[in-house]
Amino acid sequence: MPLYVMSCRDKPNSLDVRMAAREAHLAYMKSLGDVVKLGGPYLDGQDQMVGSLIIVEAESLAHAHGISEKDPYRLAGLFETVEITPFRATLKNMG
Repeated sequence: MPLYVMSCRDKPNSLDVRMAAREAHLAYMKSLGDVVKLGGPYLDGQDQMVGSLIIVEAESLAHAHGISEKDPYRLAGLFETVEITPFRATLKNMG
């Protein structure tokens, strides 16, 4: 199945919204099992979370959008922008 990158940027000054929905967000991502390949927060210059990057394996772009739309962060209105893009892994651990 294809991979998709979800690049989500938080609304300004919304760390409280993020923290209130964080536990539900992490539980949701965990419930997806192997669908989620990689994920974590974007950080600003003060190490504060300001967005999310998540790589998922999905049947289609529409399926990836469906996953994103059920994310508790998105349901809480945290994100200012959400971009979902097809992705092909070319480089892996090269060490």
